[in-house]
Amino acid sequence: MFTTLTILTLKPGAGIARWALAQMATAPRQLKQVAGLHFFQLLGSGADNGFGFWPNLRRYGFLATWASPEAAATFFAGHAVWAAYAQRSLETWTAELAPLQAHGAWNGVQPFGEVPAKPSRAEGPVAVLTRASIRLRRAPRFWRFVEPTSRALAGAEGLRLAIGLGELPLVRQATFSVWESAEAMQQYAYRDAKHREVIQLTRREGWYSEELFARFRVVKTTGTVDGMNPLGMP
Repeated sequence: MFTTLTILTLKPGAGIARWALAQMATAPRQLKQVAGLHFFQLLGSGADNGFGFWPNLRRYGFLATWASPEAAATFFAGHAVWAAYAQRSLETWTAELAPLQAHGAWNGVQPFGEVPAKPSRAEGPVAVLTRASIRLRRAPRFWRFVEPTSRALAGAEGLRLAIGLGELPLVRQATFSVWESAEAMQQYAYRDAKHREVIQLTRREGWYSEELFARFRVVKTTGTVDGMNPLGMP
């Protein structure tokens, strides 16, 4: 399944911030009618590159899976929803992604089609998406560990981008990260003590009612986030 992840940084202004919040409720009705768009999520973000408790009203994410690259290209070339976001954005960055591995579900579905549970080998940059529905009674424990874990992730060797995204504040959260290589990602996953501790706690204490993990080959990136293209890819 052809997949895209777009990060939008909106222009400053209270009017644009109010517009973007309203779009979270109104845009999905239009997006459901887009030809070739199989699955999508409009995602908010928090402070501190998405990992903070308070929202960042200027940064949003758009995750989508498509019937074909052509369907995605048609949408980004001029659909009314995308044109409205682009007009109000200071910058956008889009990654085109080929799924390599996925397990779990997002709102009861596997959005990336038939993908192996074990990873396929890939050369070059890879991206990782993790998403979880956090049990309300476990949310305080989750947020207690977010800050130290995100600090450790930000300093990982080979990491080019990491951002926290979410559907609902506090309880439906996702992390999207981009790495120079699968080897760099695995070094962090297997060797970072804080990351391992959180993984163990989620299993032992049952933090999540639903979770998803997916790994992708980064095919192409366009645009910028925070003034640069994290991978410098054409």
